Amino acid sequence: MTTGPLPRVVAVVVTFNRLPLLERLVERLGEVDGLAEVLVVDNASTDGTGKWLAARPTTGEIPLRARTLPTNRGGAGGFHDGLAWAIDREADLVWLMDDDGLPDLDCLDRLLLEDDLDFWGPLVVDEADPGRLVFPIRLPRTTRVVHAVDDVRRAARGERIEGIVIPFNGVLVTKELVDRIGLPREEFFIWGDDHEYRLRAEEAGARVATVVTATVRHPSVGNLGTPMMFGRTTYNDSPSDLKHYCMARNNLVNLRDYRGPLHAIAFVVKTAWFYTFTRPSLSRLRLSLGAMRAGIAGDFDGHRRFLS
Repeated sequence: MTTGPLPRVVAVVVTFNRLPLLERLVERLGEVDGLAEVLVVDNASTDGTGKWLAARPTTGEIPLRARTLPTNRGGAGGFHDGLAWAIDREADLVWLMDDDGLPDLDCLDRLLLEDDLDFWGPLVVDEADPGRLVFPIRLPRTTRVVHAVDDVRRAARGERIEGIVIPFNGVLVTKELVDRIGLPREEFFIWGDDHEYRLRAEEAGARVATVVTATVRHPSVGNLGTPMMFGRTTYNDSPSDLKHYCMARNNLVNLRDYRGPLHAIAFVVKTAWFYTFTRPSLSRLRLSLGAMRAGIAGDFDGHRRFLS
C-alpha cells in the first residue's frame, strides 16, 4: 500500500422507480468512511424519487447531489452522465453502483487497499444467501464457472482475482482510465453497456480485478441463462421484450467489435437455435433478428417502442 494524499472518492448511483431500494442504499452510503460525496442520477422516475431526493441534501455527513433526467435513458445513459458528472466534480476514483445493491460497511475500505488497479470491484452476493454469487464468475484461463463465494476465494491469489470484475455493481474506476477510454456507451440503454466498458478497459490495458474480501449484497436474479444445445451452453432469455431487444442488439455489437465476426455469427446461430428448438417462438425470433439488424446498422433507437 502506497502512502500519500487520500484519493477523492465519489459514489455514483443510477436509479429508476425503486425508491425503497434507493433509500436503503443512500442510508448505507452515509455510513461509509472515505466518501467525498454521493451523486444520484434519477432516470425520470415516476414513483416520487425526484421529490425525495430534492428534500435530502445529505446522507449522514456526506453531501448528496441529485439530477433527475428529463427522460429515461437507461442504465447506460445514467452511468454515462453520472461518470462524467463525477469527473467534473474532481473525483480521483468513482464508485459506480445500481440502486439495488448494498455494499458492506467495509467494502470501500477493502477495495481501496488494492491501490495498483484501474477498474476493480467486490464480490456481488445474494443478500438472501450470502454464500452464493448473484452473478457467477468464470475463473480466468479456465472453463470453470463458479457460483459459491468459497470457491471464488479459494481461487484467488491473495485478496483478488485478476482479470475479472462485475461492472457497475460497486466497482471503482480511476479518473485516469476514464480519460483514456471515455464514458459508457449511452446509446446501449440497458444490457451490455457495463460489459462493453469492461472490454474497452481491457483493450486499453487496464488492470482489472475482483477483490474477494469486499462484498456488495444484491437481490437474487434467479438462475441466469436457460440451458440449450443438450445442456452444453445457456441462453439469456428474458420475458421482457425491452430487455431482450437490447440484449440481442448490444451483445451482437460487442461480439463483433471485441471478439470478431465468427463469434458474432455464432451468437446469431445460437439465438436461432434457441427460438427454433429450445423454446420455439417465431415472434421472439423475429424480434431478435430485428434487434441484431439494428445493431449492425448502428440504429440504437428501436428499443424506444417498448418504453411506456
